[in-house]
Amino acid sequence: MDTEKVGAITDEEIFRAHEGGKLITASTLPLDSPRDLSIAYTPGVAQVCEAIHDDPALARKYTWTGGNVAVITDGTAVLGLGDIGPRAGLPVMEGKAQLFGRFAGINAIPLALDTTDPDELVATIARLAPSFGGINLEDISAPRCFEIERRLDEMLDIPVFHDDQHGTAIVILAGLRNACKLTGRELKDLRVVISGAGAAGVATTRMLLDAGVADVVVCDSRGIIHPGREPLNEVKRDIAGMTNPRGLTGDIRVALAGADTFIGVSAGHLGEDDVAAMAEGPILFSLANPSPEIPQEIALRHGSVVATGRSDYPNQINNVLAFPGIFKGALGAGAKHITRNMKLAAARAIAEVAAADLAPDQVIPSALDPRVAPAVTAAVEVAARNDRFSGARRATRAKD
Repeated sequence: MDTEKVGAITDEEIFRAHEGGKLITASTLPLDSPRDLSIAYTPGVAQVCEAIHDDPALARKYTWTGGNVAVITDGTAVLGLGDIGPRAGLPVMEGKAQLFGRFAGINAIPLALDTTDPDELVATIARLAPSFGGINLEDISAPRCFEIERRLDEMLDIPVFHDDQHGTAIVILAGLRNACKLTGRELKDLRVVISGAGAAGVATTRMLLDAGVADVVVCDSRGIIHPGREPLNEVKRDIAGMTNPRGLTGDIRVALAGADTFIGVSAGHLGEDDVAAMAEGPILFSLANPSPEIPQEIALRHGSVVATGRSDYPNQINNVLAFPGIFKGALGAGAKHITRNMKLAAARAIAEVAAADLAPDQVIPSALDPRVAPAVTAAVEVAARNDRFSGARRATRAKD
């Protein structure tokens, strides 16, 4: 999808756009007469309160929770800025809320919590949950983010989704599906090296394994993750047990030798010799932003398909392709959990949007492609209704 080119964006323009924040709340009803007030507020509202008291499920219909998501951070892993705190992270949460509205018509409320303690975060978010239909966790550092998401998903009866993990993984898988199609490869035959074992790296590893990739080697700053390496936290021990089928040890260069796919979700850097040691025409997804792990000129020289996290390069791996449609589909199905099948369905839907016009510089749709969110919404809603683990309202079958 072509986008209009614009001139350089100035600092003054950026700060002016953020003055007063980027969001408002607005009434959906007129409040111009005593009758309006009697319907929207007292005495009319009391009838709705009593109905919800008798049947709490009615809150989805008669309050905004049916289409409302909380976007929550503790400010510990904001963009590439790191631990900058909740107040400094709030502009990002506002922006994320804007994206929910723009691409899925979902209300989203940004919340920045002034604690980094997992127990306090879980307790606070759980207490806030009755006001929302879903929880989008954002920019929470690893490995804490894994525990926080898991505990909330077990506690709450609404979808909980850490976008830095799963949104990134879903879009990576979508792009990888089309890169395979373009280069005559199969997912099951890939030899994949993932650089980075944080939120995105761990989620991507699990998603590729779920999609049928058999040979994944994960590297962190200490080299290849394998069962005999120390130290390993609980998450990395799990990763060690499910990856590296050839038992490789050593640094990332050992992993790259002969590999046909590189996925970078780290702050590392690779040189020309590292990439040249890979299989011919590798798939190179260097997603560190703004400086990809593999410089673009080197990646284009060696790679058959190249993707980055940058909006000014082709094949941007952008989470906005995933999370709006995922939440809209989950809310539409009345899902209580976002499952593996729902995430795989989202990845297939994103890939299919780009498949009609497949090219080396177009294996993933543009972040502004209007076809994506509806396609993801529909796919996720169907997957949710047919997945007993989602807690969604089951699909109805036509009578014989």
